[in-house]
Amino acid sequence: MKKRVTMQDIADRLNISKNSVSQALRGKEGVSEETRQLVKRVAKEMGYEYPSSRSKHREEPPKQIALIASDRAFSLKFFGEIYLSIEQEALSHGMKLHIQSVNEQQKQQRLLPSFIEEKLVDGVIILSHISTEYIQKVVSTGIPTVLVDHHHPNISADAVLTNNRFGAYIAVQHLLELNHTDIAFVGDIHYSPSYQERYEGYLLALKDYGVKPNEEWIFCHAQEDETAIANYIRELKQQPTAWFCVNDGLGFFVSTSLQQYGLNVPGDVSVCSFDNGQLSQIATPKITTVDIDLKRYGKRAVELLRWRWDNPDEPFQEVLLSTKLIKRESTAAKPKR
Repeated sequence: MKKRVTMQDIADRLNISKNSVSQALRGKEGVSEETRQLVKRVAKEMGYEYPSSRSKHREEPPKQIALIASDRAFSLKFFGEIYLSIEQEALSHGMKLHIQSVNEQQKQQRLLPSFIEEKLVDGVIILSHISTEYIQKVVSTGIPTVLVDHHHPNISADAVLTNNRFGAYIAVQHLLELNHTDIAFVGDIHYSPSYQERYEGYLLALKDYGVKPNEEWIFCHAQEDETAIANYIRELKQQPTAWFCVNDGLGFFVSTSLQQYGLNVPGDVSVCSFDNGQLSQIATPKITTVDIDLKRYGKRAVELLRWRWDNPDEPFQEVLLSTKLIKRESTAAKPKR
């Protein structure tokens, strides 16, 4: 018996999503006229049989989307909250969500989850960084893809991001307006584009206030390790009066290490971090930090994916989510010396 040609067969032939084929064959908006005519021509060549008028009125199956991230990202509370918001938003739109972590071996060998490799999903959301090459392979399947909290010039996909530069700028501006000019920076800017952008925000704030950065106080390769942070502080010839840290983990270690070194926070030195995670809230004193609306990530990621289904030929978008400074007890006016 001859196998019946399906929309998925046409999608595979053209290397586009099944959703795009459906839109083209049903005369719906969301695909260009060129794509529509190409789909119809290939469908005819392959012997595709259009559904009867009765079946056309049947309700379409729910959209299926994939959520993937590295093992490390899924293990972090920060990204866990974003994952939950994506799950809730997908369910609210009647979508089926497939979730899979990507381990180091899969990343190195660029092994995609079967539901992506076989194009069983209508869209993909990638949480945080895996590797540029791995993400490029996902994008090359032709399935609409949205990146969350990550982007790269060589990745052609939509993205939902934190406005890291402005968030860091506001944090450092807060320290500057407390009369601090000796402000340290700590964070591994090579680990994530977000950290690089926070470093740029730090430099921009100093520049706007006419403050020249002191290279001795800039730790661009800092590991999130308490011993390493304590060593940075101990080896400084002169102590800064304030520290800006790219995340709350580093902020916690800096604050703890400063106090172990014999300095009072914020009496002698102020500490400011980023993310408004649990560590900033349980630290003593509580740490001034930059807050990110994690629930908004999930909502905007799913919204952007739905928009892409309807607008496949539009330019890629990067949605920047604003941040808010949360002032706590770890920052105070520069001490008089």
